[in-house]
Amino acid sequence: MSPRVVAIDGPAASGKSTTARRVAEALGFRHLNSGLLYRAVAWAARERGWSASDAAGERGDADLEAMLDALDLELVPLDGEYGVRVEGRRPGRELREPDVTGLASALSARGGVRRRVTELVRGEGDRRDVVCDGRDIGTVVFPDADLKIYLDASPRERARRRLLERGEDPGGEALDREAERLEARDEADASRALSPLRPAEDALRLDTTDRSPREVVALIVDEAGRRGIATL
Repeated sequence: MSPRVVAIDGPAASGKSTTARRVAEALGFRHLNSGLLYRAVAWAARERGWSASDAAGERGDADLEAMLDALDLELVPLDGEYGVRVEGRRPGRELREPDVTGLASALSARGGVRRRVTELVRGEGDRRDVVCDGRDIGTVVFPDADLKIYLDASPRERARRRLLERGEDPGGEALDREAERLEARDEADASRALSPLRPAEDALRLDTTDRSPREVVALIVDEAGRRGIATL
Protein backbone atom coordinates (compact mmCIF):
# COMPACT_ATOMS: atom_id res chain seq x y z
CA MET A 1 0.00 0.00 0.00
CA SER A 2 1.27 3.48 -0.87
CA PRO A 3 1.85 5.88 2.03
CA ARG A 4 -1.26 7.84 2.95
CA VAL A 5 -1.42 11.58 3.56
CA VAL A 6 -3.88 13.68 5.54
CA ALA A 7 -3.40 17.39 4.76
CA ILE A 8 -4.56 20.00 7.26
CA ASP A 9 -4.53 23.67 6.30
CA GLY A 10 -5.84 26.87 7.82
CA PRO A 11 -4.89 30.31 9.12
CA ALA A 12 -2.76 31.01 12.18
CA ALA A 13 -4.17 29.76 15.52
CA SER A 14 -6.99 27.80 13.88
CA GLY A 15 -5.84 24.67 15.71
CA LYS A 16 -3.93 23.00 12.87
CA SER A 17 -0.93 21.65 14.76
CA THR A 18 -2.83 20.47 17.83
CA THR A 19 -5.42 18.80 15.63
CA ALA A 20 -2.85 17.24 13.28
CA ARG A 21 -0.86 15.84 16.19
CA ARG A 22 -3.92 14.19 17.74
CA VAL A 23 -5.25 12.88 14.43
CA ALA A 24 -1.85 11.37 13.65
CA GLU A 25 -1.81 9.65 17.02
CA ALA A 26 -5.33 8.28 16.51
CA LEU A 27 -4.53 6.96 13.02
CA GLY A 28 -1.07 5.66 13.85
CA PHE A 29 0.49 8.10 11.38
CA ARG A 30 3.39 10.50 11.94
CA HIS A 31 2.71 14.22 12.45
CA LEU A 32 4.64 16.67 10.26
CA ASN A 33 4.40 20.43 10.82
CA SER A 34 5.71 22.22 7.71
CA GLY A 35 6.07 25.45 9.67
CA LEU A 36 8.90 23.86 11.62
CA LEU A 37 11.00 23.80 8.46
CA TYR A 38 10.32 27.44 7.63
CA ARG A 39 11.40 28.36 11.15
CA ALA A 40 14.51 26.22 10.77
CA VAL A 41 15.48 28.05 7.57
CA ALA A 42 14.84 31.36 9.33
CA TRP A 43 16.98 30.30 12.29
CA ALA A 44 19.82 29.40 9.93
CA ALA A 45 19.44 32.72 8.13
CA ARG A 46 19.64 34.58 11.44
CA GLU A 47 22.79 32.67 12.33
CA ARG A 48 24.23 33.95 9.05
CA GLY A 49 23.36 37.55 9.85
CA TRP A 50 20.21 37.95 7.80
CA SER A 51 17.80 40.69 8.89
CA ALA A 52 14.04 40.94 8.30
CA SER A 53 14.66 43.32 5.39
CA ASP A 54 17.16 40.86 3.90
CA ALA A 55 14.57 38.09 4.12
CA ALA A 56 11.87 40.32 2.62
CA GLY A 57 13.92 40.86 -0.51
CA GLU A 58 16.82 43.21 0.20
CA ARG A 59 19.06 40.25 -0.45
CA GLY A 60 18.27 38.94 -3.90
CA ASP A 61 17.46 35.46 -5.10
CA ALA A 62 21.11 34.68 -5.87
CA ASP A 63 22.07 35.29 -2.23
CA LEU A 64 19.10 33.26 -1.05
CA GLU A 65 19.88 30.31 -3.33
CA ALA A 66 23.52 30.34 -2.21
CA MET A 67 22.40 30.21 1.41
CA LEU A 68 19.95 27.38 0.72
CA ASP A 69 22.47 25.38 -1.32
CA ALA A 70 24.92 25.47 1.58
CA LEU A 71 22.25 24.68 4.18
CA ASP A 72 22.31 21.22 5.77
CA LEU A 73 18.66 20.80 6.78
CA GLU A 74 16.88 17.56 7.62
CA LEU A 75 13.77 16.23 9.32
CA VAL A 76 14.36 13.92 12.28
CA PRO A 77 11.64 11.39 13.28
CA LEU A 78 10.82 11.72 16.99
CA ASP A 79 8.14 9.69 18.78
CA GLY A 80 5.36 10.11 16.23
CA GLU A 81 6.47 13.58 15.13
CA TYR A 82 9.47 15.30 13.57
CA GLY A 83 12.20 17.56 14.79
CA VAL A 84 14.69 19.41 12.62
CA ARG A 85 18.46 19.30 12.46
CA VAL A 86 20.27 22.30 10.99
CA GLU A 87 24.01 22.07 10.34
CA GLY A 88 24.11 19.17 12.80
CA ARG A 89 22.39 21.22 15.51
CA ARG A 90 18.92 21.04 17.05
CA PRO A 91 17.65 24.62 17.56
CA GLY A 92 14.80 23.64 19.91
CA ARG A 93 13.06 26.57 21.58
CA GLU A 94 15.09 29.08 19.59
CA LEU A 95 12.76 28.37 16.68
CA ARG A 96 10.00 30.19 18.59
CA GLU A 97 11.95 33.38 19.29
CA PRO A 98 10.29 36.54 17.90
CA ASP A 99 13.05 37.45 15.46
CA VAL A 100 13.06 33.91 14.05
CA THR A 101 9.27 34.11 13.67
CA GLY A 102 9.60 37.39 11.78
CA LEU A 103 12.26 36.01 9.47
CA ALA A 104 10.20 32.87 8.86
CA SER A 105 7.19 34.93 7.82
CA ALA A 106 9.25 36.90 5.30
CA LEU A 107 11.22 33.94 3.97
CA SER A 108 8.12 31.79 3.51
CA ALA A 109 7.00 34.16 0.75
CA ARG A 110 10.10 33.46 -1.34
CA GLY A 111 10.09 30.78 -3.99
CA GLY A 112 13.45 29.22 -3.21
CA VAL A 113 12.52 28.62 0.42
CA ARG A 114 9.10 27.20 -0.44
CA ARG A 115 10.65 24.82 -2.97
CA ARG A 116 13.19 23.55 -0.43
CA VAL A 117 10.56 23.00 2.26
CA THR A 118 8.12 21.38 -0.18
CA GLU A 119 10.80 18.97 -1.36
CA LEU A 120 11.56 17.84 2.20
CA VAL A 121 7.90 17.49 3.17
CA ARG A 122 6.97 15.55 0.04
CA GLY A 123 9.91 13.25 0.60
CA GLU A 124 8.48 12.18 3.96
CA GLY A 125 5.01 11.76 2.47
CA ASP A 126 6.49 9.42 -0.14
CA ARG A 127 8.03 7.24 2.58
CA ARG A 128 5.48 6.93 5.35
CA ASP A 129 1.92 7.75 6.44
CA VAL A 130 1.75 11.37 7.62
CA VAL A 131 -0.67 13.97 8.86
CA CYS A 132 0.83 17.23 7.64
CA ASP A 133 -0.29 20.72 8.60
CA GLY A 134 0.53 24.12 7.14
CA ARG A 135 -0.92 26.75 4.84
CA ASP A 136 -0.63 25.16 1.39
CA ILE A 137 -0.49 21.46 2.15
CA GLY A 138 -3.68 20.42 0.34
CA THR A 139 -3.32 22.91 -2.52
CA VAL A 140 0.40 22.75 -3.35
CA VAL A 141 2.44 20.27 -1.31
CA PHE A 142 0.07 17.29 -1.45
CA PRO A 143 -2.63 18.12 -4.03
CA ASP A 144 -3.49 14.40 -4.22
CA ALA A 145 -3.71 13.87 -0.45
CA ASP A 146 -6.08 11.11 0.66
CA LEU A 147 -7.94 13.54 2.91
CA LYS A 148 -7.81 17.33 2.97
CA ILE A 149 -9.03 19.41 5.89
CA TYR A 150 -9.31 23.19 6.15
CA LEU A 151 -9.69 24.51 9.69
CA ASP A 152 -10.83 28.01 10.53
CA ALA A 153 -12.14 30.02 13.47
CA SER A 154 -13.17 33.61 14.09
CA PRO A 155 -10.29 36.10 14.43
CA ARG A 156 -11.20 36.84 18.03
CA GLU A 157 -11.27 33.18 19.01
CA ARG A 158 -7.94 32.61 17.31
CA ALA A 159 -6.56 35.68 19.08
CA ARG A 160 -7.80 34.36 22.42
CA ARG A 161 -6.04 31.04 21.82
CA ARG A 162 -2.80 32.72 20.80
CA LEU A 163 -2.77 34.90 23.92
CA LEU A 164 -3.41 31.88 26.13
CA GLU A 165 -0.49 30.08 24.45
CA ARG A 166 1.73 32.97 25.51
CA GLY A 167 0.39 32.96 29.05
CA GLU A 168 -1.24 36.37 28.58
CA ASP A 169 -4.68 37.64 29.64
CA PRO A 170 -6.99 36.88 26.67
CA GLY A 171 -9.16 39.95 26.95
CA GLY A 172 -9.44 43.72 26.63
CA GLU A 173 -7.17 45.68 24.33
CA ALA A 174 -4.70 42.81 24.04
CA LEU A 175 -7.41 40.66 22.46
CA ASP A 176 -8.35 43.47 20.05
CA ARG A 177 -4.75 44.00 19.00
CA GLU A 178 -4.08 40.30 18.49
CA ALA A 179 -7.27 39.85 16.47
CA GLU A 180 -6.27 42.76 14.23
CA ARG A 181 -2.79 41.31 13.81
CA LEU A 182 -4.19 37.92 12.81
CA GLU A 183 -6.62 39.48 10.34
CA ALA A 184 -3.75 41.38 8.74
CA ARG A 185 -1.73 38.16 8.50
CA ASP A 186 -4.71 36.36 6.99
CA GLU A 187 -4.95 39.05 4.31
CA ALA A 188 -1.24 38.87 3.57
CA ASP A 189 -1.30 35.05 3.38
CA ALA A 190 -4.38 35.01 1.15
CA SER A 191 -3.14 37.70 -1.24
CA ARG A 192 0.47 36.62 -1.75
CA ALA A 193 1.36 35.65 -5.29
CA LEU A 194 3.11 32.42 -4.29
CA SER A 195 1.02 29.62 -2.75
CA PRO A 196 -1.73 31.83 -1.28
CA LEU A 197 -3.69 30.58 1.70
CA ARG A 198 -6.97 29.09 0.48
CA PRO A 199 -8.99 25.92 0.99
CA ALA A 200 -8.48 23.15 -1.56
CA GLU A 201 -11.64 22.66 -3.60
CA ASP A 202 -12.08 19.14 -2.23
CA ALA A 203 -11.21 19.96 1.38
CA LEU A 204 -13.54 19.26 4.28
CA ARG A 205 -13.98 22.68 5.90
CA LEU A 206 -14.41 22.82 9.68
CA ASP A 207 -15.06 25.91 11.78
CA THR A 208 -13.42 25.28 15.14
CA THR A 209 -14.70 28.44 16.87
CA ASP A 210 -17.27 26.63 19.01
CA ARG A 211 -15.82 23.12 18.79
CA SER A 212 -13.47 21.52 21.28
CA PRO A 213 -10.22 19.98 20.02
CA ARG A 214 -11.64 16.56 20.86
CA GLU A 215 -14.71 17.17 18.68
CA VAL A 216 -12.61 18.35 15.74
CA VAL A 217 -10.29 15.35 15.96
CA ALA A 218 -13.24 12.96 16.17
CA LEU A 219 -14.81 14.45 13.02
CA ILE A 220 -11.58 14.04 11.06
CA VAL A 221 -10.86 10.53 12.29
CA ASP A 222 -14.43 9.48 11.44
CA GLU A 223 -14.01 10.91 7.93
CA ALA A 224 -10.71 9.07 7.54
CA GLY A 225 -12.47 5.85 8.48
CA ARG A 226 -15.29 6.44 6.00
CA ARG A 227 -12.74 6.96 3.24
CA GLY A 228 -10.86 3.81 4.11
CA ILE A 229 -7.68 5.72 4.99
CA ALA A 230 -7.36 3.87 8.26
CA THR A 231 -9.03 0.90 9.91
CA LEU A 232 -9.92 1.95 13.43
